[in-house]
Amino acid sequence: MTGHEIRTLFLEFFERRGHRVVKSSPLLPANDPTLLFTNAGMNQFKDVFTGQETRDYNRAVTSQKCVRAGGKHNDLDEVGKTARHHTFFEMLGNFSFGNYFKEDAIRFAWDLLVGELKLDPERLWFSVFEGNERVPADEEAAELWQKAGAPASRILRFGAKDNFWQMGDTGPCGPCSEIHYFMGDDPAQNVAEFVNGPGDTIMEIWNLVFMQYERFADGSLTPLPAPSVDTGMGLERIACVVQDVTSNYETDLVKPIIEFTAGLCGKTYVYDSDHGVSMRVIADHARSTSFLIADGIFPGNEGRSYVLRKIMRRALWHGRLLGMETPFFSKVCNFVVDWMATAYPELGDARQTISRVVTTEEKLFASTLSNGLKRLDDLLEETGGDLPAGKDLARLYDTFGLRPDLIAYVLESKGLVYDDDAFKAGLEQLQSHAEGDAFKAAGKEVREVLKSLAGEGVSSEFRGYEEVESSGVRIVALIEGDARVASLGAGGSGEVVLDRTPFYAEAGGQVGDTGWLEGDGSRATVAGTRSGAPGLIVHSVTVDRGVLKVGDTLDARVDAEKRRRTRANHTATHLLHAALKEVLGLHVKQAGSLVAPDRLRFDFTHFAPLTADEIFEIERLVNEQILRNQPLDTQVQDLETAMASGAVALFGEKYGDRVRVVSVPGFSTELCGGTHVRATGDIGLFKIVSDASIASGVRRLEALTADGAFERYQQDEALLGALAQRFRTTPAELLAQIDQLNDRLRRAEREAESLRMKLASASAASSLDAAREIGGVKVLAQRVGDLDANGMRQLADQLAQKLRSGVVVLGLADDGKASLVVRVTDDLTGRLQAGKLVSEIAAVVGGKGGGKPDMAMAGGKEAEKLDAALEQSFVAVAAMLG
Repeated sequence: MTGHEIRTLFLEFFERRGHRVVKSSPLLPANDPTLLFTNAGMNQFKDVFTGQETRDYNRAVTSQKCVRAGGKHNDLDEVGKTARHHTFFEMLGNFSFGNYFKEDAIRFAWDLLVGELKLDPERLWFSVFEGNERVPADEEAAELWQKAGAPASRILRFGAKDNFWQMGDTGPCGPCSEIHYFMGDDPAQNVAEFVNGPGDTIMEIWNLVFMQYERFADGSLTPLPAPSVDTGMGLERIACVVQDVTSNYETDLVKPIIEFTAGLCGKTYVYDSDHGVSMRVIADHARSTSFLIADGIFPGNEGRSYVLRKIMRRALWHGRLLGMETPFFSKVCNFVVDWMATAYPELGDARQTISRVVTTEEKLFASTLSNGLKRLDDLLEETGGDLPAGKDLARLYDTFGLRPDLIAYVLESKGLVYDDDAFKAGLEQLQSHAEGDAFKAAGKEVREVLKSLAGEGVSSEFRGYEEVESSGVRIVALIEGDARVASLGAGGSGEVVLDRTPFYAEAGGQVGDTGWLEGDGSRATVAGTRSGAPGLIVHSVTVDRGVLKVGDTLDARVDAEKRRRTRANHTATHLLHAALKEVLGLHVKQAGSLVAPDRLRFDFTHFAPLTADEIFEIERLVNEQILRNQPLDTQVQDLETAMASGAVALFGEKYGDRVRVVSVPGFSTELCGGTHVRATGDIGLFKIVSDASIASGVRRLEALTADGAFERYQQDEALLGALAQRFRTTPAELLAQIDQLNDRLRRAEREAESLRMKLASASAASSLDAAREIGGVKVLAQRVGDLDANGMRQLADQLAQKLRSGVVVLGLADDGKASLVVRVTDDLTGRLQAGKLVSEIAAVVGGKGGGKPDMAMAGGKEAEKLDAALEQSFVAVAAMLG
C-alpha cells in the first residue's frame, strides 16, 4: 500500500464514521503567536478545544502538513542521520469536540490498525497513564483496549512524561494512550522494556489524547463538562510499518525524492554512507522548502523566514558535498511538486513561485559562500593567525552559510584546533535573537480580562456593514488597564465593549475605526477599535466629559470621512491584487497589507522590481475598473463553496465555516471581512507611489486613492512644471536636458579626479627621499589629501612601484575621521603583511582594518592622531622584522 493510499484510507475510514474531512491548514499559523510553523494536526482546532470557537461539526479528520524546525525544535543537524528525524512530515488525526470519548477513540484506532491495515496485534503495544497524586490511573483506557482486542500483557503503564498531555501551563489537558509497533525481526526484542526504551526497534506510531481536565494557574484540575479527543499519527511512520521498511526515508513518500537526487548527482544511493546522509537531507529539506514557499513563507533574515533560509542552505551545502556546484535544488523541489501535488494542489499552483524563489536563493548562496570563505580569511588575518572567537565563527555559518565542517577543515589546514563548543554557544546566541523575532511579530496573546469576558458569553454584534451610526447601543463592559470597572470618568482612558457597534475592529490589514460615543451628559472619543477575543469588539476611548457606566445606553458614531477613505483603499487593494495577477502572473499572492484612510500598502510574491510598463498597465487596469463604476457583490457562503467558486483566500488568515465573499464581478473575488465601497467608482482614482523589495521574493507596493491620488497628481504636475521652468525647457524635453547636464557633470568629475591624482602623485613622489630604512626595508609614511579610497589605493600602488621594494603607508584626515592604506611590495609579503601592519597602525586612531598581505585599508575616529599613527608605522615594521 502506497503512502498516498494510506492517507486516503485514513480519511475515508473516519469520514464513514461521521467525521468531517477538514483540509490541512497552511504552515503559516493563523493568529497563533506561540508557533513558528504549524507543527501538529490540532493547531487549527486549538480555539475549538479551548471553547473560543465553534464549528458546525463535532467530529473531524485531517491529514495536516507540519514543519518542526527552529525554536525548541533545534535538532536540524540530526535530520538525515537518523531514521525518524524530519523537518517536514504529515500528521494524520481524528478529533472529537465534546462528542465521542475514550471508548470510540480506542475502538476506531483498533479497527483501523488491525481491521483495515492488517497489523499483527502481537507486534502492537499500548501504553496508558499510570496515575499520580493529582490524576488517577487511566484504568478505563486499559480496560477499553482489552475490550477492543488487545491482550492485557501488551498494555503498559507509564508516567506523565510519556502519557499525560497538556496544551500549556493552563487549559485543557488529560491522559493519553500511545500505540507502539515492534519493527524488528528478533522476538527477544519484542518485549516491554523496549517500549519507550532504548533504540527505535519498538516505535510509537499513534497517540490518542483524552482531554478531560481543565488545568488552572495554581495547578489544580477540574473535569471538563464535555471531554474531547485529539489524536496524531505520523504518515511517514505508519507507511514505514505498512511497507515493512526500517526507515521513514525508505517509504515511497520520500525514497523517490532521494533517488531523483541520486540521479542528479550521478551517484548511487547507499543508506549507510555520507552521501546517503546528504541525499536524505536534500529530500527532506526539499519537502519543507516546497511546502513552506507554497504557503507564503519566503527565505529571509528573521523569524520563520530565517529558519527556512537555514533549511535551504543546509540542503545546498549537502548538494556541494555530493559534487553539485551548479543550481540543482530547484529541480528537486520541482520533483516534490510533481510527487505531492495530487494530495496538496496548492503545490501545483505555486510551482513557478517555488522554482523562482529557490533559484534565487541558490544563486545567493553561491555568492555568500564565496564571501564567507573570504571573511574567514579576513578573520584569521585580524587575529594574527590565532583561533577566532566562537561567535565570529558562528556568524560565518549564520550569515554566509559556511558549514561547521568546512570551517573546521580550513582552520585545521592552518594548524588551528576548531572549538565546537564555542561555535555552538555563539550560534545559540545569534539564533535565539533571530528566531525570537517571529514570535514578537506574530502578535500578543489574548489578555485574561478579555478571555474572561468571552468565557461569560459576552459578545458584540457588528453593524458597520449597514451603518456608520448606531443609536441605543448598550455598554456591556468597561476595562481600565487589565481590570473590569463599573465606570470611567472624564479625562480617563480605557476600553469599552458594546452589545452592538458600527465600529470596524482592526483585522485583515484594515485599521480599526475611530469616532465618538455619546450619551446623556457623556461623550468619549474612540481612538481605535480592535478584536480583543473571538466575538468581542473593543473600543479604545478617552472620556471627554461625563461618566461612562456599564449598562448605559449611547449613540455610537464612526468618523464617516475616515471610513469613506478606508473603504476606497480596501476595495482598491482587491483590484490591485487582481491586476497584479493579470500583469505579472498567477504566482502573485498577497503576503500582507495595510488599509488606512490616507494610503494602502500591499505586499506580494514576485521576484523583480516592477518595470515602468508594468506599473503603467497595473494602474490602467485598476482605473479602468473604477471608471466602469461596477457595483460590488457581497455574499456570505460556506467556506468550501466559496473556495470552489475561485475566491482568493489569504495565507495566515483564519476563516470560519461561513465566510464573506466580496466580488467585483468579472475581475476580482476574495474572502474578506472588511468594509468596502458600494461601487468601484466610489474609489475615484488610483495611483501607485512606490515599489520596493522587503524580503527575498516579496515586494511592497504603496498606493493612493481618491483625494490622496488626486493630490499626488497635482503635486507631481506642479513639480514637473517647476523643474521645466528651472531648466528653461518644456516638460517633454526635460529628460533630454537632464541627460545632457549629467554627461557634462561626469566629464567634469573625471577631469577633476585626474587632476587630484596628478597633484597627489607629484606631491608624494617629491617625498620619496623621506622614506626611512628600517632593518634594510624602505618605509614611506605620508599624509595625503583630497582623495577617495580608490584614489589612495592607486597612489599607494604608484609609490610602491617607484620604491621597487618597500612599504608605503598613506594617511588621510577628513571630516574628523582617519583613513589608512598600507602597501607592501610583493617581494616582502613573506616577511611583512599589510593586514597586520594596518591593524596595528589603525589602533592609534581608534580604529581597525584588514586586507590582503600586499594591500590593506583601515579607518579610525580619531583623525587628530593621524601623524602619530603614521609614525607608528615605522615602529610596527621594525617589530615585525624582529
